[in-house]
Amino acid sequence: MTGFQLEIQLTAIIVAAACALPGTFLVLRRMAMMSDAISHAVLPGIVVAFFLTGNLSSPLLIVGGTATGLLTVVLVEAMRRTRLVREDAAIGLVFPALFSIGVILIARFAGDVHLDIDAVLLGELAFVPFDRWVVAGVDLGPVGLYATGVVGAITGLFIALFYKELKLATFDAALCAMLGFMPTMLHYALMGLVSATAVVAFDAVGAILVIALMVGPPAAAYLLTDHLHRMIGLSIGLGATAAVAGYWVAHVLDASIAGSMASIIGLEFALVFAFAPHQGLFSSWHRRRLQRWEFARKMLVIHLLQHEGRPEAVRECRVDHLQDHLQWEREFAGHLIRQSELQGLITREGVYLHLTAKGRSIAQEAMVS
Repeated sequence: MTGFQLEIQLTAIIVAAACALPGTFLVLRRMAMMSDAISHAVLPGIVVAFFLTGNLSSPLLIVGGTATGLLTVVLVEAMRRTRLVREDAAIGLVFPALFSIGVILIARFAGDVHLDIDAVLLGELAFVPFDRWVVAGVDLGPVGLYATGVVGAITGLFIALFYKELKLATFDAALCAMLGFMPTMLHYALMGLVSATAVVAFDAVGAILVIALMVGPPAAAYLLTDHLHRMIGLSIGLGATAAVAGYWVAHVLDASIAGSMASIIGLEFALVFAFAPHQGLFSSWHRRRLQRWEFARKMLVIHLLQHEGRPEAVRECRVDHLQDHLQWEREFAGHLIRQSELQGLITREGVYLHLTAKGRSIAQEAMVS
């Protein structure tokens, strides 16, 4: 592994961590698409800041991009509060307008400047090692690595300092306001960090990968745990894994690094979506199947208990009568009876079914509940 390859992967890991931190709260707040809006809407702020400074490396570009990111949030919130349009429609109206302004400014006034729209959208991590930070003749490494590291550290510090407040504002904003924790201020501070993260990640990975890293790993982590701190850790881990795996997939296939990383993120989510222990598709299907059999077993023992010792028991407690009375198919009823026998709930004498003490107890508890 060369030094350049290591720097590219380290930068990707830092970007993944920086995006996962605020992305976790965006997913929990059901504002995942706000990352899409902000990551595109920061473009006019970057362009205007470049016009003012004439320097693509100026920190004012981060300030300008963050400002337009916050402007996006303010405009979306203002439109939503009118109740004339829903939040998703407001996002769909605001960010294309701001993004198109940035595209027009680039095309009209910065046609001869290296501010490539394709690079902004898709990103190119392969170019990260060529933009170096040199201090007093000492090469300290890629600028993108330090820029994203600083923003990620600030975001991590913010979450650590206001963890309880953010948690409360995320799950119960009304209670947060009643306790005097100013959820609105926390909201805009978080959106400001999302904007700053999107700006510093622009040059390295582009808007598409920023969205993928902010939404994909937290969404997958949400299916794996019910604890916020674990969700944050899993989001960072999944994002970092996708960053490294995506780089080597791109290396082998000679493909886009950002595109490969986004594809790995999609693959990670698909696997978690299907096989998550508690909320995955297969586990949900298995749980519903077990619940169906459990409900059927309770219905069987309750049916037998209701007719136990009564004159109609000769007819009602017959195996073949279950198919008529409970509308069960022959195969289903047969399997249910065999399983109930194995569990010691019933006994079978020819075509007649009888409850055991265990089955009678379960039936009585079910009827009480």
